[in-house]
Amino acid sequence: MEPSKVYFTDLRTHGHTNLPDKLKKLVYAAGIDQIDFENKFVAIKMHLGEPGNLAYLRPNYARAIVDVVRELGGKPFITDCNTLYVGGRKNGLDHLDSAYQNGFNPFQTGCHTIIADGIKGLDEVEVPVVGGEYVENAKIGRALMDADIVISLTHFKGHEQAGFGGAMKNLGMGGGSRAGKMEQHAAGKPSVDQSLCIGCHQCEKICAHGAFSFNETREYTNAAGRTRTVSVASIDHNRCVGCGRCIAVCNQDAISPDFDAAVQVLNYKIAEYTKAVVDGRPCFHISLAIDVSPNCDCHDENDTPIVGDIGMFASFDPVAIDQACIDAVMAQPPLPNTVLTESREELEAAGELDEAHEHDHFYITHPDTDWKSCIEHAEKIGLGSSSYELIRI
Repeated sequence: MEPSKVYFTDLRTHGHTNLPDKLKKLVYAAGIDQIDFENKFVAIKMHLGEPGNLAYLRPNYARAIVDVVRELGGKPFITDCNTLYVGGRKNGLDHLDSAYQNGFNPFQTGCHTIIADGIKGLDEVEVPVVGGEYVENAKIGRALMDADIVISLTHFKGHEQAGFGGAMKNLGMGGGSRAGKMEQHAAGKPSVDQSLCIGCHQCEKICAHGAFSFNETREYTNAAGRTRTVSVASIDHNRCVGCGRCIAVCNQDAISPDFDAAVQVLNYKIAEYTKAVVDGRPCFHISLAIDVSPNCDCHDENDTPIVGDIGMFASFDPVAIDQACIDAVMAQPPLPNTVLTESREELEAAGELDEAHEHDHFYITHPDTDWKSCIEHAEKIGLGSSSYELIRI
């Protein structure tokens, strides 16, 4: 089997060339015009950015792809699905407000933004996963499935549970309805180490499902040596959907998944949901490795990028483009004063950084993740290939 082709351009500009123009040139070079767009509905699936986060892709990049689709005769719309967690995108109306706030409106992008799973996140289509081992029928936002053609426009970055956020994360998790997101996350419901909990209630504030209670107490001594009684958290697993937001928000590392296999199963399901989205219709994938933040754009903040800006990638293969972006990030030196450098120091001090992970930026940033499991499972189910030829434009 021949390696998949992944096309790449850097971010250098000069003269009369700008980045949106370079993006257009890239996608044409990668063969986007091989797809028959004439009078076809075209979903441009992207993350619209949680309010407060500034690492999401600027709408200018979306406009460039919208212009290409229109030039080729298509009918484009930008789309995403609602989230599980409390925030600015938990329902269709708030989601649109957030999208418009971040510039994803028809005046800026040249097309409409449609929330794929509707106002309450219930508008979904059950799609069989051919070759799936963990998901029989994926629950995908209806508007995404109504499209004749799907384009993923992805901000490539790190991720606190999946290890990295690329084309498969954008399509698989991002394309899942609220119920679909629950199904993907459900394998790793977390628990609280009450000896570490300080009763700050941040987990309770972020939980959209009322899974936290504070019925037990313990003595807590702060850094100043003052002791007080605090109410500590516990999680009702009957309410918990395993979304993992509480893990990210806990500054004491008191919350963690119960099962070691949880991160692998999450990635397996992401790959299978991606396959449900792309099977049976033309798809094209674009990833921008810029502002490579350590965490998902679902956070209402973004930390310092772990490496410098790299460039733009395009391919017909979602697995190959993810692997190419991973390799490009791994080849970059870490930026100072980042989660990556801080975590490396902690792992080295604890003697936990082995030779196999010495240059693995994603593992070092989030040692509890396993990004390779997504790539390996995606290849296993026939979604694409991690073997690629990088063609520079």
